This record gives sequence, structure tokens and C-alpha cells, in this order.
Amino acid sequence: MRLFLLLTSVLFVLAAFSNCAKKETSVKIDQAMLAAFKPLPEIMESANNPVTLEKVELGRMLFYEKRLSKSHEFSCNSCHDLNTFGVDNQPVSDGHKQQTGTRNSPSVYNAAGQVAQFWDGRAGDVEEQAKGPILNPVEMAMPDEKLVVKTLKSIPGYVEAFQKAFPGEKDPITYDNMAKAIGAFERKLVTPSRWDKFLRGDETALTNEEKTGFNKFVENGCVTCHSGPYLGGGMFQKLGMVQPWPGNEDAGRFHLTNNEADKFVFKVASLRNVAQTAPYLHSGAINNLEEMVAMMARHQMNKTPSPEDIRYIVSFLNSMTGEIPTEYIKEPALPPSGPNTPKPDAE
Repeated sequence: MRLFLLLTSVLFVLAAFSNCAKKETSVKIDQAMLAAFKPLPEIMESANNPVTLEKVELGRMLFYEKRLSKSHEFSCNSCHDLNTFGVDNQPVSDGHKQQTGTRNSPSVYNAAGQVAQFWDGRAGDVEEQAKGPILNPVEMAMPDEKLVVKTLKSIPGYVEAFQKAFPGEKDPITYDNMAKAIGAFERKLVTPSRWDKFLRGDETALTNEEKTGFNKFVENGCVTCHSGPYLGGGMFQKLGMVQPWPGNEDAGRFHLTNNEADKFVFKVASLRNVAQTAPYLHSGAINNLEEMVAMMARHQMNKTPSPEDIRYIVSFLNSMTGEIPTEYIKEPALPPSGPNTPKPDAE
């Protein structure tokens, strides 16, 4: 009798597990819906700046280099912390003399493959973008390119590293080469996630709820702007396309082009790691992802998804959280200053 009861219990448990497994794989995704998406590349290539090991090693050092700032207090990593998904999780970042900018610092992860850099797209690639913050008086505040080059040339370790990264050049330490090295490092800052595994054919990589969320994501029109390998970052769009965005005073690309059609137009944000990179928008005004989804639906598509649909969509967005390449981003030992290296200037 005991054996019979034991066998019955085992069969019951096995049946329960079998039913759970069936339920977990029951949500289907139309393969046609996946045509707008691609997995992340291993490296975001550039014909103008081929990635080499020597450039990457130099770029990694420069990314963490605080002597590229006037006060020696700030580096690229200060606002784009590689250990926290490439952001500082502040609405706007702190800079020279406790000044703050006017726009949120977007993640540097997966950025090199996007259509342009900065919220208004004023830099065409990460190499051009790397030049901006160093000379920005509110950010790293170096007065000019000349002082940056002088600083790098005064550090023997950088003289050697630039020679290795740019062999054959008579004068390898230039402002452009500095930016190319940083750009080469950033072109391998990719964070593959379970979503990429799913796109490559692993049906078990997403949960039942996440698959439902993907279907809701498509049904609610999010895919119109958030597609491709980066789920965004591929176009510019007006914020408040069907309903004006409340409280927005930033005219976006209009400041760059003076074209009325560009008023309130910004680069569409990538949704990679979006669950980890709050606050959101160019202003960093929204902290809650559920609120962000609801507002985007309302102001961009004139839709009001149910709380349940929003929960499903956010669940799908969580599958975008990728793997930080901990070894690749490990902070390197920086070369010591030379006798003529400029001193920090807090003024």
C-alpha cells in the first residue's frame, strides 16, 4: 500500500512538472514579428577606425583617465560608469566646479552602432563624440586641444602606448588619435542578453511572460521606433508626436539645425539595458519604467495600454538586461605623470 501511494505521488509530481513545462512554452511569437530585430554584433565595426588590440588597450586607459579633465577629477567613466551599465543613474551629470549639464548622460554600451551620438545627434560617431565632453566647460573643462595633447605627451607611458596604437605615424599623439583610441575601445562595449539568445533560436531564453510582453510591445506600436539590434538608436523622432510632452522645454535638434521640423526631435533611445539605466528621457525626468512605457504609448501613439499590458511589456524589456563584460572593462593601471605633466586646476 505504501509503495502504491509513493508511486502515485511520484506520478502526480511528474504530471505537475509536465504541465508547468507545457504552460511555460505555450506563448507563441509570430516569426514575421521578429524580422525587425537582430542580435547584437560582437563588435560595432567602423571603416574609418579599424579596431586593433593596441588601440583598444590605449582607449581603455584614456576612458578612465582623469588627467584629461582640467581638475583631474573627471574621466569618461565618471558619467558613463561601465560597472553600472554605462550610466551614472542621475538626471544630469556633475561636472567641473560642481556644474551640471542640461541633458541626461546616455549609456555608452551598445552606442557605437547607433545612427549618431548625443540626444540631438550632433556627433556622427563615438570617435567624434569622445572629443566633446573633454572641452566642454561644464563637463571636463579642458580649455583647448593643445593642453590635452601637451598633457598626454608629458606622460612617458602614453608616448609609448600611442606609438604602438598608431605605428608609422611621425606624431601619433594627436587629439584625433586620442578620440580614435577611445572609440576603438567603445566599439567592443556590447552587452548580449537573453533576448539575443532567443533571436538566435533558443526558445527557452525568454519566459512565458516575456514572450507575452514582446507580443504586447509589437501590438502597441513600440516596434515602430524601437527595432533593429539596439531596439532604438536608429532614427530621430519628435517627443510628443501625437500629444505634446508635458513640461518639455528642450527643443532638441532644433538647436542644431534651426529647422522648425526639428523642434522637440531627439534620437530614439536604445532599449538595451533599459531596466538598469533610469532615469529616462533627455532630461532624466522619469525614474519609473512602467510610467515611461505608459507615457510613451500615450504621447507617441495615442494609446492607453492596460496596467497588465504595461506589466508584460516591462517584463519583456527586462530581458534586454545584458551581461557586463567585466574583464574587458576592468580599470587598468594608468601611467604615472611626468615632471612636466600639467597640475590639476580646479578654477
